[in-house]
Amino acid sequence: MLDEIHKRQHVVKQNRPKRTAEGDAFSLFAITALRLAGRLTAAGDDLARPTGQTSARWQVLAGARSGAHSVAQIARLLGIARQGVQRLADTLEGDGLISYVDNPQHQRAKLVKLTDEGETRLAAIDIAQAEWADRLGQSFTSAELDAARAVMTRLIETLDAETGKAQAGYGA
Repeated sequence: MLDEIHKRQHVVKQNRPKRTAEGDAFSLFAITALRLAGRLTAAGDDLARPTGQTSARWQVLAGARSGAHSVAQIARLLGIARQGVQRLADTLEGDGLISYVDNPQHQRAKLVKLTDEGETRLAAIDIAQAEWADRLGQSFTSAELDAARAVMTRLIETLDAETGKAQAGYGA
């Protein structure tokens, strides 16, 4: 059995396209970024859980903080599908954490606004996140984190340019 697996791995390696050193480095970076994204989502869920929220719901609440964004705008800011944000926003509205208000610039695209209860829950998450960020931030210098963020921002811009999707920055 081990011989058969080894033979299959050998065939896979032979058929794998060659990449440049930069392509290999980018692939490893992308895999690491995906692993990090999963861990950040799990950590966000942990931070938001005491308020009855999830990372996804927290992101929509944060997007609603200014009261000046539609569901579509929040989706663009987050870089995710509008339909997913719409489902979350409708659930948050049902829970009394956001409300839809008229948009003076668009009749049908309502703006998403935090309710007092939504603001209270978001404030509690913000406190937990600040303590968490301060604790984790001690493992790095500000320069290291700024450099990592600059690389990620540049990659987002490169991907957006390649796919033709210009997206506004969120939380940058």
